[in-house]
Parts: sequence; C-alpha cells; structure tokens
Amino acid sequence: MTDLAAAYARCRELNARHGRTFFLATRLLGPDQRPAVHALYGFARWADEIVDSGESADPAAELERWGARLEEEWAGRATGHPVLAAVVDTARRYSIDHALFTEFLASMRMDLTVTSYPDFAALERYVHGSAAVIGLQLLPVFGTVVPRAEAEPSAAALGRAFQLTNFLRDVGEDLDRGRLYLPEDVLAVHGVDRELLVWCRRTGKSDQRVRRAFRHVLAHTFAEYREAEVGVPMLRPRSRPCVRTALKLYREILDEIVAADYQVLDRRVAVPDSRRLAVAVPAFGRALVARVIGR
Repeated sequence: MTDLAAAYARCRELNARHGRTFFLATRLLGPDQRPAVHALYGFARWADEIVDSGESADPAAELERWGARLEEEWAGRATGHPVLAAVVDTARRYSIDHALFTEFLASMRMDLTVTSYPDFAALERYVHGSAAVIGLQLLPVFGTVVPRAEAEPSAAALGRAFQLTNFLRDVGEDLDRGRLYLPEDVLAVHGVDRELLVWCRRTGKSDQRVRRAFRHVLAHTFAEYREAEVGVPMLRPRSRPCVRTALKLYREILDEIVAADYQVLDRRVAVPDSRRLAVAVPAFGRALVARVIGR
C-alpha cells in the first residue's frame, strides 16, 4: 500500500467510526468517488475533534497548527499527516477551491469563543463555514449535469440542512459545552432562554414554550431540505442515490424529533437501524443501475 493509499484508508476509518449515516450513504457512490468523500470528511472531523474532544490543552493553538500544516501541504511540502495528504490530493484532483477550507477553519475558530447567536443571520454566517462549504466541497466529487454554479445553492443548502438538524438533535450536548446554536431571537419570541433549556436538560422535563421554539427552527430546517432537494437532479446520475439517501435519512431525524414531542434536551434521538436499512437497500440497487448505465 502506497503512502497516499494509506492516507485515504485512514480517512475511511474516521468516516466509518464517526459518521454512520454519512458513511452508509457513501457506499452508494462509485469506488472511484468514495476515497475523496472520506478525505473531505476526515479533514472536517479532525478539526472538529480538536475543538470539541476536550483532549487538547490549547485547542486554539492546535487548530492554528492544523491550518498552518494544511497550507504547507497545499504548497507541496509534505507534513506527514495522512488526513492532510489525502484531502489536498482530493482538492487537486477535483479542483476544489482552497477558500472553502479556510472558511471552514474560520468557523471552527468561532466555536472556541462564540457561545450563542442572536439571530438566524448570525447563525448562518457560522453555518456557511461549518457546513455549507462542505456541500460545496463535495459537489465536484459528485459531478453535475448542469454548470456547477447552477447546482451550488442546493449543495450549500444541503450542508446547512444537515447542520441545523444536528443543532436540534444535539442541543442538550451543546449546552453541556456551553454553546447554544439556536437563534436567541427565535427562542425569545416563544419565551425561551438558555436557563430554561438548561433546566429542561437537568430535570428531563418538557415545556410547551420550548416545543414551540423548536418547532419554529424545525420548520426553517425543512425549508433548507426543500432547497437542497431541488439540486439532486442536477447531479450526475451515479451520485444521486447517495445524496438522496443521505438527505432522506438525515431529514428523518427531524421526524424522530417530532415523534419525541420535541423532548430532545435530555436524550439523543436517532433513526432506527431497521429504517436506515429499509432506505439504503433499495438505493443500492438504484446506484448499481446508475453505474451500469453510466458506463
């Protein structure tokens, strides 16, 4: 196994371990596409671990070193880090804009100092770097049947939809880290503040005001999924089963939140494995057909 092959294998391992739904969806891609997706996931995951794992004595300094090593790798100076080797190779192969990586790291730095967002406009500035750019990074790997610029708004919306879904699902865990990713003005309209959310998490009790606020954010998130869905037919046919499956499974997390009556502060909802398989298995058949036709 070459060093670069080992680097991609390391990224695949990270994806398989930490991104169950995303990894399942990547199995629907062609074998030539999967390593690039694993590399992009691995880069984002590594930075996220620096920020959130709690294992770094100085996450700000470590994140800066991570960004500096990315620039070294980009300049052709090997750093010896497998994830960086794989992601820069992917970026070059698919002509992925360098700025998308620097924008991602800028949002990761925000996580070290910003603990709340006053409104959706402020939150979406963060979400652009933390999630929308990942949709844009993946777009060249998926390929399009229209000019890439035409598909970019939907690709960015898919990243935002996934991130907002995470915010709703993980709101309790984020509070434990001192962060709140739900717009404060939306919460305030429904009579909700951080103290009430912390109380609900600590006691396991629900509150009608919290349910109304979460319903508001959920409606906004569903709108992002609708915009993302418009872009699926713009992708190359061989990539559509993967994206449709990921979109469907992630959107069903919102259905699980509704089924739990929005009581997610003291628990983590998930799509059952039986449902994941029910969605994924037919998609595998469609993916195989698309690959054969593509040839």
